[in-house]
This record gives sequence, C-alpha cells and structure tokens, in this order.
Amino acid sequence: MSEELIIRHCSPTLAGLKTGNMFRCVFETEKDMKKQIISFNKAYRSKGICAVPLKVGKNSVLIYIYRPLKLRIDFQNNDVVELLEEYGYQYNSPQKCIARLISKLKSCDVFPHEIGLFLGYPPEDVRGFIENKAECSKCVGCWKVYGDEKKAGDEFRRYRNCTRIYTKLFNKGYSIDRLMASI
Repeated sequence: MSEELIIRHCSPTLAGLKTGNMFRCVFETEKDMKKQIISFNKAYRSKGICAVPLKVGKNSVLIYIYRPLKLRIDFQNNDVVELLEEYGYQYNSPQKCIARLISKLKSCDVFPHEIGLFLGYPPEDVRGFIENKAECSKCVGCWKVYGDEKKAGDEFRRYRNCTRIYTKLFNKGYSIDRLMASI
C-alpha cells in the first residue's frame, strides 16, 4: 500500500473533504497486507482516518480508507438509514455496517451498489444509480448523478483540485502525514 497509491486515490479523504475512498492494491502476501493496514491505522487513527480491507483476492485487496466521524455523520441522514435498511443493513453503528458490507462483498454475486453511501455519495444518487441500473444519469464524475447536478459538479471539481494539489506536493517531498488533515 504505497503512499503514492493512497495520494492518487484518497486525497479528498486525506484532506477531510470526503468520507471515504476505495482502491485496489496488489500485495505479495496476505500477512504483509495486514501488517501494512495495521501500521497505517496506528499511524493515522489519531488524525481521524482508518483503512479497512474490504475484499481480499488472490494477490490484491480492495482497501477502504475513510473518516469514521464523517461516516457516522453521513449515517445519521434518514435517507441513508432507509437505503441501508432496504439493502439488509441493520443500522447500529457504522462499524457494523462496514462488517455487513464486507460480508456482502465476499458472498454476493451482485456488487452492492449501496457502497456509494460509504464513500459519502448523496443518497439520492445512490438510489438513482440502483433504481435506474446505472442508466439515465444527469452527469458523471466521481459517481453518476441523479440528483443535484450543480452541487455534484462543484464536489467533483473540489476533489480533482485536491488530488492535483496533493499529488504535486507529494511529488515535492511532502509526506502523507504532513498532507493529512486532522479532524
């Protein structure tokens, strides 16, 4: 789990602009991957950020880097709770919802598109994506938009700018620790 990979895929989360990001990472051994995630969590939990392996494959893992406080706030939205319940989540805590998501990723043939809720996507866009089977969106950026197109466009620009700036600073020698916002 290289710092460059984290910067490329997770800058908006590192900056505190976004709830979470996901990316696929190649690993040599599962033991090494777990060691890297534990090390990441030890280093950055105090800054309000965590990494979780969502789905482990033969030589790769889908990693979820997120801000637990932002996820808790997102999951207080009634529309989010309703969607989660519709898709088999019993909302007690964000951690239990993450455990359920991991279970669904392991056992289901169909990808759980409610995963967008864990990334901070607007619930109306997650619902629209599911109900429209990914068709007929108003626009596409980090996600497919079915609700407020202008607000989503503004977010897309913020995320792109953040990633551009973080990449530039990282290439100048700034560490993730230095770039990560404490929340």
